Order: sequence, then C-alpha cells, then structure tokens
Amino acid sequence: MLSVAVLTAAISAACGDPPDKEMRQAQSASGAARAGGADLYAKDEFAAAQDALKRATDAVTQRDYRQALNNALDARERAQTSAKEAAERKAAARANAERALGEATTTLNDARTRLKPAETARGSMRPVAVARRAFADGDTAVQKARTAFTRGEYLAVTEAAHAATARLLAAMRDLEASAPPAARRRH
Repeated sequence: MLSVAVLTAAISAACGDPPDKEMRQAQSASGAARAGGADLYAKDEFAAAQDALKRATDAVTQRDYRQALNNALDARERAQTSAKEAAERKAAARANAERALGEATTTLNDARTRLKPAETARGSMRPVAVARRAFADGDTAVQKARTAFTRGEYLAVTEAAHAATARLLAAMRDLEASAPPAARRRH
C-alpha cells in the first residue's frame, strides 16, 4: 500500500503542470533587473539569474517541472538580488562620476588660468599652441563626459573624466617646463 502511494506521488509530480507563474515572475524580475542596470553594475549575479532562467526553460522543454520550478525560483531570487546590488553600485558609480567630473572641471579651469600668462610671456609660442590644443581637447572631453553623465553612463564618465584630468595635468606640466626662466632683477 505504501509503495503504491509513493509511486502515485512520483507519477503525479512528474506529470504536473509547468511552473508558468514562476517562470513569468522570473522573467519579470530579470527584465526589471536589466532595466535597473544589473547587466552593468551586478554582472555576475545577473548572469547567474539569466543562466537559472535558461535552465528553467530547458527543464520545461524536458517536462521536468519540478526542476523547472526550482530554477525559476532561483532565477527570480537572483534577479531580485542583482537589481538590489545594481542600485547600490549605480549610486556609488554616480558619486564617483560626480567627483571625477568635478576634478576634471577644476583641472580644466586651472589649465585655462595657467595658459593666460604663458600666452603673454616672451618666448616660443609652439608650447603655448600645443597646450591650447590640449586644453581644447580637454574641454571637449569634459563636455562629452557631462553628456554621458546626463544619460546615466556613470562608469564611462568616471573613466573619461580621469583620462581628461591626466591629459590636462600632463599638458600643464609641459607648458610650465617650456616657460622661459623668470628675468632676474638688477639692483
């Protein structure tokens, strides 16, 4: 009698219905996570969610609904976790991008200030022209970074702003190195 009950339970579990509701929930959670930037800011957990969702779909195809249910639940949980991680990391990336953009803007303003005396000083104009071109490129890079910031591309902003700052600082060093020595006053 007991073995008949066990066999009946096993057959009914194998012949159950696909976990459609759980699959939809997992797909919805995955879509929400992607919309929240999980594919950028929580790559590993989001990839694990996608993989679990694929395994769930494969299990449905093989009519292994118990495994499909387990994978769908795992996919939903991982997608939700990736969405939370993405929100936290995106906020941190935004703060980093703001700092980097601020630093690049300050460096650009400092470069412009240092260019003015070099333009009026006597000496070779070639280093001044090179610096002017580098500062104009820096200005363009900062403007592009600001545009990327408004689009929410915080990782790209940080990278671009740091690169612009480094180029501007190098151009300022080159400009200062090429400046003629200060004239000595005679008494």
